[in-house]
Amino acid sequence: MVEEQADNDVERVDVVAAYHLVNKRLRCMMNGLQSLDQWKKAFNYPSGGMLGLLNAIQNIGCLAAYPFSPYVSDGLGRKFAVGLGAFIMCGATILQTASNSVGMFIGARFMIGFGLTFSAAAAPVLITEVAYPTLRAPSTSLYNSLWFLGSIIAAWTTFGTFNIPGSWSWRVPSAIQGLPSVLQIFLIWFVPESPRWLCSKGRESEALEILAYYHANGNAQDPLVEYEFEEIKAAILFDKEIAANVGWMSLIKNKGNRKRLRIMIGIAFFSQWSGNNLISYYMNKVLTSIGITDPNTQLLINGILNIYNFIIAISAGLLCERIGRRPMFLVSTCGMFVFWTLQTVCFALYSTRGDLAAGHTFIAMIFLFYACYDVGIAYTPLIVSYTVEILPFALRAKGFTVFNFALTISLIFNQYVNPIALESLGWKYYLVYVCWLAFECGFIWLYLLETKGRTLEETAALFDGDDNAEQISHLAAQKAGVDLPISENSSEKEKTSHREVAVEELSL
Repeated sequence: MVEEQADNDVERVDVVAAYHLVNKRLRCMMNGLQSLDQWKKAFNYPSGGMLGLLNAIQNIGCLAAYPFSPYVSDGLGRKFAVGLGAFIMCGATILQTASNSVGMFIGARFMIGFGLTFSAAAAPVLITEVAYPTLRAPSTSLYNSLWFLGSIIAAWTTFGTFNIPGSWSWRVPSAIQGLPSVLQIFLIWFVPESPRWLCSKGRESEALEILAYYHANGNAQDPLVEYEFEEIKAAILFDKEIAANVGWMSLIKNKGNRKRLRIMIGIAFFSQWSGNNLISYYMNKVLTSIGITDPNTQLLINGILNIYNFIIAISAGLLCERIGRRPMFLVSTCGMFVFWTLQTVCFALYSTRGDLAAGHTFIAMIFLFYACYDVGIAYTPLIVSYTVEILPFALRAKGFTVFNFALTISLIFNQYVNPIALESLGWKYYLVYVCWLAFECGFIWLYLLETKGRTLEETAALFDGDDNAEQISHLAAQKAGVDLPISENSSEKEKTSHREVAVEELSL
């Protein structure tokens, strides 16, 4: 019965988060629009720097909102931040659909990015802080996997409007962007606020009520609810008393936070600098380079690729708690290195010898490369869930903002540089990513920590030393009346095993 309630909890939170991801990832619509002659004609056939600006301006808008988003999320609540972002994006979508000049189109996409930051910063944090303990990792991972649900809508909408004469061929996809935000504005009222945020604001009775309703069918005396509630309070008290300074400088003041920062910035850049954005934003140019110039064929490949990506990413999101984060990141990064190298070889053979078989093999390598990227086997489902879970509550919003800032900087750089470099260097530009992916493999091997089997508070404490995690767990267990048999002489493996078993037993 409790598991059924947990499933309802995750489903209800993910409904709104899913619409947010659809809205967020409809920015991939730009990839489809670049194959539409009507769009290119309307904006004077943009190329080079102007094409880079049209793609990058949304992320520049995201960048402009980062100084404000953590204060809105921490000060006014996760739900308010999500709703505010959706409201801004609705207005921006109207402006983009009505655009009659390149300046108006750029301004609209800037506003979409500005609103997106508030929703994107708060939504995954809300899911992580509300989700049922044993389903937290899969639900947060599935949240980011819904990237491709938006991409599918974007790709097939532009494919469907390809033959519409005039500007409506690109105005219709622009207008559809607003539908998820409209739904989100109406549905956000049915989503619970974060119990951790409520506790931090002294609204403990509301927090307990939410935990009881979503994790134990309304039973506030359920052992799991009591344990979670006491652990949340203990972690917040620990942050206030032991780590009282929770400003931006806290991210670099101690060794544990520097570890977090290094990993967050690393995976943020890796998620965008692994060659994936060369395909995501400039597939039409890549396909043209290997002889596929028909817009209809380009749009069809783009649509099929996104359906393929969505299926694989969802499957990977369901496996993260079984396999573990570190193995998934390692397999993903090493797999991308192998298949990107093979892409480079195929591209070189086609460009230098006109080898048609190599050109066709290049397309197959794109699909295999994305299988490694999506399957998350790490980068689609895990980058958000892993980043959020390694941060303590007091730094969660600020730390996630830093992660998004690094991700946006990497996107903006890529979107400006990729079209210029691809035109200038051709297949040789792919060698840059071969070297970078080799570096990524070494970084993940050296620095990424495994977090499987820990509660949210214990995962955050892992970076500050296991004693902090043990202190929080024992305090929560003592107050909740739960036996957590960990001795001072227990090994690291035994400590983790005891915690995992205790939480799983409470969850059943």
